[in-house]
Amino acid sequence: MSSVSALAQQLAVVAGFENPRVSLEQYRTPPELAARLVHDADLQGDIEDRLVVDLGTGTGMLALAAALRGPTGVVGLDVDIDPLRTAVENRRRVGTAADVSWVRADATDAPLDPSDRTTVVMNPPFGAQNDNAHADREFLAAAARLGDVSYSVHNAGSQTFVESFAADNDGTVTRKFRTELDLPNRFAFHDEETRTIDAELFRIEWD
Repeated sequence: MSSVSALAQQLAVVAGFENPRVSLEQYRTPPELAARLVHDADLQGDIEDRLVVDLGTGTGMLALAAALRGPTGVVGLDVDIDPLRTAVENRRRVGTAADVSWVRADATDAPLDPSDRTTVVMNPPFGAQNDNAHADREFLAAAARLGDVSYSVHNAGSQTFVESFAADNDGTVTRKFRTELDLPNRFAFHDEETRTIDAELFRIEWD
């Protein structure tokens, strides 16, 4: 198993969004964050020899990180076709051996019914720019339906919400970390070249 830093270096070639849509909160997941999430999931036995589903995959950062750690297969879902085209190119850049499928679909209503052991990974929208607090709620509901374990990134201060949602949906938060997201200046409302925001990462087991 490669280190977190080695995995992040492999992911550095993953291109981001050419024309990001603010309504979908489209930001490239930093390679370092993707590497940390997937490395921890792998240490917990949640990647190798399992199906991995990336909800709201964008240009494929989390999906490709998982594909480098020996899953039986990876499925990346996104409602926007343009970043999925970039994801196809990103897979060529990364050079994964695992089977990776890209599906254009609403990640919150994924047309999947996995029969294999399934891990869901996701960096869902936070609802920060459209006054839709906890826009990640529907992503968590999809994770509960699709997987027996999930890893997800949320806005700082989401612990109570995530733990409460999990408890109400036969889930248990088993691990949590504080992390950071570096957001580049990509939209008109940005007034800084790069902004770093606090975030939280959760592992949830679903019954």
